[in-house]
Amino acid sequence: MRDINKIIIHCSATKASQDIGAEQIDAWHKKLGWSGIGYHFVIRRSGETEKGRDIEAVGAHCKGQNKHSVGICLVGGIDASGRAENNFTAEQFAGLRRLVSELKQQYPNASVHGHNEFAAKDCPCFDVREFFGRADNA
Repeated sequence: MRDINKIIIHCSATKASQDIGAEQIDAWHKKLGWSGIGYHFVIRRSGETEKGRDIEAVGAHCKGQNKHSVGICLVGGIDASGRAENNFTAEQFAGLRRLVSELKQQYPNASVHGHNEFAAKDCPCFDVREFFGRADNA
């Protein structure tokens, strides 16, 4: 079993009108030359959670953090002009809370982070610390 110490939240950098899922992201990542989808989970616009990369496989979602982390991707995150936007649905946020809760039961010492804490990016386009209501985000 992998030693998981972080749960990292991402966005797909797609418009709110694009209801894609793990299959589409898998195709995009393969087109980049990767072995497959880099995220372990994808949360669709409906709030449905889809499995991506096997949880026991090292992800490909956050440079320098993949070995000991789980990657979750929320579909959305940009406006019609391609600028960062928190355009996620209430169902997605409910799904994110459920999934993180389940993962925290499995990996109680894992801290929760936004991708932007490890890279100069807007992703996931909302404040993860504020969303989970913890200053230390543990």
